[in-house]
Amino acid sequence: MFNGKPLLVAGSLLLFSVTGAAAQTFSSDKTEFQLETVAQNLEHPWSLAFLPDGTMLVTEREGRLRRIENGNLVREPVKGLPELVASGQGGLLDVVLHPQFANNQTLFLSYAHRNSDGMTTRVARATYNGEALENVEVIFEALPRSRNGRHFAGRMVFDQNGHLYMAVGDRGEMDRAQDNRDDAGGVHRISTNGDAIADNPFIGDSRTNNTFYTYGNRNIQGMTLHPDTGEVWSHEHGPRGGDEINIIRAGNDYGWPKVTYGIDYSGIPISDKTTMAGVTDPLHYWDPSIAPSGMAFYTGDLFPQWQGDLFVGALRSQKLVRLTLNDEEVVEEEDLLTNLGERIRDVRMGPDGALWLLTDSRQGKVYRVVPAK
Repeated sequence: MFNGKPLLVAGSLLLFSVTGAAAQTFSSDKTEFQLETVAQNLEHPWSLAFLPDGTMLVTEREGRLRRIENGNLVREPVKGLPELVASGQGGLLDVVLHPQFANNQTLFLSYAHRNSDGMTTRVARATYNGEALENVEVIFEALPRSRNGRHFAGRMVFDQNGHLYMAVGDRGEMDRAQDNRDDAGGVHRISTNGDAIADNPFIGDSRTNNTFYTYGNRNIQGMTLHPDTGEVWSHEHGPRGGDEINIIRAGNDYGWPKVTYGIDYSGIPISDKTTMAGVTDPLHYWDPSIAPSGMAFYTGDLFPQWQGDLFVGALRSQKLVRLTLNDEEVVEEEDLLTNLGERIRDVRMGPDGALWLLTDSRQGKVYRVVPAK
């Protein structure tokens, strides 16, 4: 249980301590819950990972990897990060653990990188020794590079076969999402060494890079595995309107910018179509935009009322969205934390049965969502 007492999870002793003021209580249609502040004063935290020993790793977009140990934020960042740049929407982005992390201490980082040719999204593999990264190796680099600082995407997830799915945004140059000799605007499926998977859908197609798994994706900011089917679910930012939830399936074209429910930021239409033959329609969309970021299915025991629900953070709308599903159909949508006044950057299902949130600000927080007392 919580309240400063040890919590045994998967054979590891997890210790949490709540910082700051008393936990805040909020209401959902199904239950009441509280937010416990586990860490604060993080600079634009972007991603959260749970280690087997109870440590948590948090990326700060400004270029730091931080540790939370025994419920306390360690002052000194993890050393040995790859060379990266924090510029525009880019910086240190996602952190995910190797499926066999307990045995090999290997993790993966996505981040923005700059050289004389411009900026891009990279993935590096490294060994974590508890205080620093060792054996850092770049295993994926999206090419060509671009001069602008938008739409790096960067979300990653491992599937049940140990394949790494890596999202690359269109870099703010929308037509790149339909050019598959260009790594922008899609999901890439690679091995832990960075190689294309042998049965990727475009292997042998000279018009498409071998690592592509899907294309026509604008700027994916959330990826997670469905707890029953094992399929990769994602969401992505639309322009003004047209944020989408999709199921990532081999070879699919998700339509950007040929079809969209949104319009350009200038107010000019991008397309007069919201669907067309050969394009995969979104499972769900938002118009106006909520700017979704981070997503997780709830699979814990603390909230039996939420079992199987999908939770999505929102930056622009500053809320947490709960979606109830019937197979691949959204049958209920509820907005939570609308009065919190925080941009929700990441949403994670914790090994302790709690839902975990990161807030996006210069004084970002790590929240633990638990039942109201």
